[in-house]
Amino acid sequence: MFENRIDLSEVEASIAKLKTEIRKVIVGQDHMIELLLSALLANGHVLIEGFPGLAKTLTTKILARTIDADFKRIQFTPDLMPSDVLGTSVFNFKTSEFDFKKGPIFTNIVLIDEINRAPAKTQAALFEVMEERQVSIDGTTYKMSPPFIIVATQNPIDLEGTYRLPEAQMDRFIYKIVIDYPTAPEEVQILTAYHEANNKNSLEEVQKILSKSDIQKHQDLVSQVRVEEKLIQYIVDVVQMTRSYRDISIGASPRASLGILAGAKALAILRGRDFVIPDDILTVIGPVLCHRITISPEKEMEGTTAGAVIGGLVKSIEIPR
Repeated sequence: MFENRIDLSEVEASIAKLKTEIRKVIVGQDHMIELLLSALLANGHVLIEGFPGLAKTLTTKILARTIDADFKRIQFTPDLMPSDVLGTSVFNFKTSEFDFKKGPIFTNIVLIDEINRAPAKTQAALFEVMEERQVSIDGTTYKMSPPFIIVATQNPIDLEGTYRLPEAQMDRFIYKIVIDYPTAPEEVQILTAYHEANNKNSLEEVQKILSKSDIQKHQDLVSQVRVEEKLIQYIVDVVQMTRSYRDISIGASPRASLGILAGAKALAILRGRDFVIPDDILTVIGPVLCHRITISPEKEMEGTTAGAVIGGLVKSIEIPR
């Protein structure tokens, strides 16, 4: 038994209600939901990868419906231009001046669907807004209203019509969540729920739980979570090891260390604690690192995944007790 220094009752109640609303529609995917909620508390962007039909977009839309904030969805396509995302200056004949017409990126929660179907020019348009939460157009800077979270989905890169995302952009996502097919029992539940719904739109049943101010209050709690020095050293050891590990050709940047720390602190809050334990760190190491490293050509030819390489790396470092 332990006693928290800070009152987590409000955030615990909110998260429990959020999960209840999400469960009205989504079956399984517990790991993805937990990471999405921790990213929300950590104020980080998320990339979700999986084959079509695995509820990537649906889960994000449900999460957005539980929050009383502005939400927009942007479908990325090969012909999408940066101005279609950020906005453009339009000449106003009444004032004889150019007015900036804001693009769909100006919202609180952004769902970018199939992000890897747009070319590099459009990908680069997201660099500034993801990192600095602002957009610079024609010498003017436009700040995003908090909270500002991007959840992007992508298909595996070997599917037709996909582009590999630039490393600099991948580094701006706190997590890359790789989801797999549901188990047989989960698929039975999906079919049963669909059959019993009788073609009704189950999204309409999802209720709003959090306001924008609630999210900011919960995010402020994350900064108060305690982390022992030995756990900070463990995070550094893991990230440092990615830069010299035999199966990794390009290691992770310090932004990865910050991502692990922020994710672990947010996860501790979700799990009802105001302090981080090793299990919190181990949960987020994979999602934080898997898109930030480049595995060696030999391992890539063998078909080894980045997740498997990270798993081997973690086993080689002693976990603090």
